Order: sequence, then structure tokens, then C-alpha cells
Amino acid sequence: MGNTVLIVEDDEILADNIRTYLERNRWEAHVCESAEEALEKLETLHPDVMLTDQTLPGMTGIELLGRALALDPQLKAIMMTGDGNVQCAVDAMKAGAYDYLTKPVVLAELKLLIEKAIGAQQMEKTLSFYQAREAQDAGVSGLLGNSPPMQAMKAMMRQLLDAETRMASDDLPVVLINGDTGTGKELVARALHFDGARKAGPFVEVNCASIPSHLLEAELFGHEKGAFTDAKDRRVGLVEAADGGTLFLDEIGEIDFTLQAKLLKLLEERTIRRLGSVKERKVNLRIISATNRDLEQMVREGKFRSDLYFRLRIITIKVPPLRARGDDILLLARHFLAQHSRRYGKSGLSFTAEAEAVLRGYSWPGNVRELRNMLEQTVLLATGKLVSPAQLAICPGLSGDCDRTFHDSHSFCMSVPASGVNLPDVEREAVLKVLDRTDWNVTKSARLLGLTRDMLRYRIEKLGLQRPGN
Repeated sequence: MGNTVLIVEDDEILADNIRTYLERNRWEAHVCESAEEALEKLETLHPDVMLTDQTLPGMTGIELLGRALALDPQLKAIMMTGDGNVQCAVDAMKAGAYDYLTKPVVLAELKLLIEKAIGAQQMEKTLSFYQAREAQDAGVSGLLGNSPPMQAMKAMMRQLLDAETRMASDDLPVVLINGDTGTGKELVARALHFDGARKAGPFVEVNCASIPSHLLEAELFGHEKGAFTDAKDRRVGLVEAADGGTLFLDEIGEIDFTLQAKLLKLLEERTIRRLGSVKERKVNLRIISATNRDLEQMVREGKFRSDLYFRLRIITIKVPPLRARGDDILLLARHFLAQHSRRYGKSGLSFTAEAEAVLRGYSWPGNVRELRNMLEQTVLLATGKLVSPAQLAICPGLSGDCDRTFHDSHSFCMSVPASGVNLPDVEREAVLKVLDRTDWNVTKSARLLGLTRDMLRYRIEKLGLQRPGN
């Protein structure tokens, strides 16, 4: 048997015909002759669809509908009404019915309607599942980090969220999140949404830098059929999709001047107009934006509207770069190491003390995103339980200036520190690193260094290098 249908009908012949028809189509069907009996049945049955007549002995179908949906909000109810009873159909829809049928009932139409109702219910369950999964660990408490900059940021977020509990949900302040690329600005936006008053609504993210300027307007505001050459159908924009929830505009600094004016109108009037339409639509949403650019400097240069900038920065949250977060680097590194270990089935991985020193000393120009992606490669290629410095795929060329010396054989920073360098030491460390990486295979090491075997052997002897353990 498939899905379950509860039939509430006091006409025994009609009820039996419907039950027989549904069972032939591999549905489980149950019949109740009154609303009172149906309510008792609903305590244990939990059907997918309830098909009820309006005129019943005792309680009416409309009354049954209200009480049944209170017991199970996901129940799809279909009301059967007398021919021409329009008011009953209207009342049923207002009471929460999924749809209605007029008598005499055409069984083929009933089948299509039940299939449609079950499909809608399954879609709602799927959306509910993904929303719940998206919300998991998405709050402020899910932001990893105990360093002073992170503690200060989270304290500010909690202060904002506390203030919002005393505000109307349709009057929440606009928030601008500023931070370097890869610092986790999206996670901050999600935390504000899922810990806030609009957590039951949608969270819609738009990366303004990933959509070409000439397409971004249609993506945001939607369009009517025929609004432009390829507009064959009407399309709802992402702003409307975020109605009742939060619209997150990532990389807000990348939008052009024309679209900036329309965003200002959205912020001030909470109205939009689809492309090709003359009708304005009201929307009820909260707007959070993020950028890694200096919008104030862009305003001075005439690249960003000052009125939009002042409207966006009512509340500004600064996300600290990873290099400023101290011990958070190791906290996050261990978290990502464990996460990727589970993904690739390599349990028990840990860092050596030398590897942790490298992680702490590197400047992380790509921030948390760089750390996470680097450790995914590290885990994927790991052959043992301990992760050494040689296994960390760090990109020293991106790190800029570095104040560390070259005397640590596990240092991956090849930038010139302010104090200068000793060239023989640099050569020694470079040769040692390559030899360690190849497990002292002279042929492979020579190839990596662009030397012949004899030239590398000469340097090993000249520098007095010996393989560990010899």
C-alpha cells in the first residue's frame, strides 16, 4: 500500500465507492461517518490526505478541518461541497483546506487531486528537512573561535539579536558585514538569520560578484514574460523569494551604479518592480550585505553611492582575519582535520608539534577558506596518522611579508623578513626541505631543485647535511 487517505463521509455508498477506488490505486483508505469519529481516528492514524464532506451529522466539515489541522498542520485536507455551493468552498479554503471538489464526485478528478496534494506535502517535507539541516549549527554559538577579536564580534552579534527581540520583525536594521575574503562573512549572516526573529523564513543568498551585471537585475527582481529577448516565461526574483525571511547580498561592492539606485529604493520603500512590469510589489524582508572592499573609499572615488552606503551601514560587523585570531588557527585546523578525516575515512589524524608551529606562523592570506581547503588536500593525501609540515600544502608566495626567520626547518615562509636573510641559510633550508619531502631521494630532489645529481651531492657535502638517523 502507498499513502494513507482518511474519508469522512456519512453517505455509505459514496464512501465505499471512494474507498474501493483508492485501494485499487494502491492507497490505504479508511472511512469515518462523522467528524467526531474522524478526530478520534486522527489521534493514531496520521493520514497524508483527509477527504471530508461539509454536511456531516454533528460537527460540520469546516469545524473538523480546523481541529484536524491543529492536530497535524502538515495534513492535506480536501473538502467535498454540494454543487454550486461557492461559499462553502471559500470558507473551506480560508480554514486551511488544500483544495475542494464539488459533488457528484468524479473519481478520476479525485485521484489527480489527491496525487497533487501528496506531491505538495512531500515537497513541503523536503523543504522542511533542508531548512532544518541548513539551520543546524548556524547560530552564533556555531561560530568557532575564542580569540579576543572573535569574542568581541560574537558579543556584538548577541547584543544586536537581543535588541531585535524587542523590535517588530518587519523593522529589523540593515546589517553590513565587512571582512577579508574567506573570513566567513556568510556564516555571520546565517547566524544573524537563524538566531533572529526571521529564522522560520527563507535565507536567500546572492553573490553579486558571480552574476554578470546585465543579468543581476533580472535575478534579483524577476521579470515578466517578454521583458527581454529570452524571457519566455514570468519569473519570480530572488528578492521575492526571500519575502518573510532574509536576503543576503554578498560582495555588495561589485554592483553597478544603476542597480545601486534600485537597491536603495528597495531598502527605503520595501517595494520592487519586475522587469517588464508596471506594477510595484511590497516585500517584507531583512537585508544583510557583505563586502571585502572599502566602501567608504569607493564612495570618495565616486564608485559607490553615498546614500546607499549610509543606508547599508546602520549596523556594521567586522569579521577579523585569521592571522589576527591567535589560537583560533589551531582550533579551526583541528576542526577541519577531523571533519575531512570523517569524510575521507581516515580517522585518528593529528598534527605534529612542528606542523602546528607552521600553521600558527603562516599569515593566511586566504583566511579560513584557505585553511579549510588546504587541509582537505592534506587529509586526502595523508599516508600516516601524523601530519608533518611537509604535508601542509601552504602557498608561501601569497603570504606577503613575513617576520619569521629561516632558521626553522619547518617554516614555509619564503618572503623576505624586515631583518633580511642569510643566503647560505636560505640555501641550506631549501635543500633540506626538498630532501625531507622526497625522503632523501637524491634523484627526485635534484629534479625538484633544477639541479643535476652531482650538483646536489656537492651541495649536500658542502652544507654538511646528513639524513636523520644516520
